[in-house]
Amino acid sequence: MSSSLITKKALANSLKEVMNHVPFNKITVKHIVDSCGLNRQTFYYHFQDIYDLLGWVYKTEAVESIAQYRSYNTWTHGLLKIFLYIENNKAFCVNTLNSLARTHLDHYLYSVTTELIMGVVNEVSCEMEVKEEDKKFIANFYTLAFTGLVIQWMEHGMKEDPEAMIEKLNELVEGNFAKALQRYEHKPQ
Repeated sequence: MSSSLITKKALANSLKEVMNHVPFNKITVKHIVDSCGLNRQTFYYHFQDIYDLLGWVYKTEAVESIAQYRSYNTWTHGLLKIFLYIENNKAFCVNTLNSLARTHLDHYLYSVTTELIMGVVNEVSCEMEVKEEDKKFIANFYTLAFTGLVIQWMEHGMKEDPEAMIEKLNELVEGNFAKALQRYEHKPQ
């Protein structure tokens, strides 16, 4: 691992630690660098501001968490990983949700879910003639539904069991990717 990546991870871990007890909107670069023993110059060498660091945390941890779950048989495992990430980083994610930085959480959820769902849509449609824009529309629809479900779960205190939610979701969606794609197959221009 490069020294730059080690430094970025140290700053990310420091941000997550500080967010356990300080609202995001009140965190300063000084809080972050003091927590991990680095200096402001090092912070600004790697990130433009705290929002940039926050976005980097979500982006890098998102890619690591679901990369291998983009198929029809594994997408529910990928979605469960998203729920578990949020549970395991509850203070960090809830703090983001309740701050001006909420767009970073929304973007994180949207981007990881889109990658997951687009993988499923592409797999299910591999033998079909469906325009790319229609595939993207279907993936966007399911992505918005899933991210809305996750945000609502967070806003209501994360009380419902993620595995039970995934099971309900799987029952609801089972077979619907193929049905939706079939409706768009051979659709005239």
